[in-house]
Amino acid sequence: MDVTTTNYNRCSVIKTSGRIDGSNAPEFGKVLKELTESGIFNLVFDMSEVTFMASAGWWILIDTQKTCKKTNRGELVLVKVDKAIKDSLNLVGMSSYFKTFEDMTAAVGSF
Repeated sequence: MDVTTTNYNRCSVIKTSGRIDGSNAPEFGKVLKELTESGIFNLVFDMSEVTFMASAGWWILIDTQKTCKKTNRGELVLVKVDKAIKDSLNLVGMSSYFKTFEDMTAAVGSF
C-alpha cells in the first residue's frame, strides 16, 4: 500500500488508492498513528482513489478520529468519498461521525 502525506500549515492530507481491508489496514493505521503521535491532529483523508473500504479500514479511521477530537485538538475529515462507500457509511449510521467534502480546497479550508 502506497500512502502519501502532504503537510500544509493548518492540516495534513493523506492519500492512498485501491482497497483498504484487513490485509493493509494496519499499514494505513501506522501512517495515521505516526501523524497523531507527532502532534498533527487536523487531517484530511483524500478518498478519490479508494475503491473499497472494509470494516478494518473504518475502525482505523474511527480510532484516528477519536484521537484527533480528544480534548478538541483537531479532526479527521474525508474528501471525495465514492458514492458506494458513502452509502455504506450511511447504512451503518456513521455518516455523522465524519465531515465529508466533495472538494479538496473546501476540506483543507475547513481548518
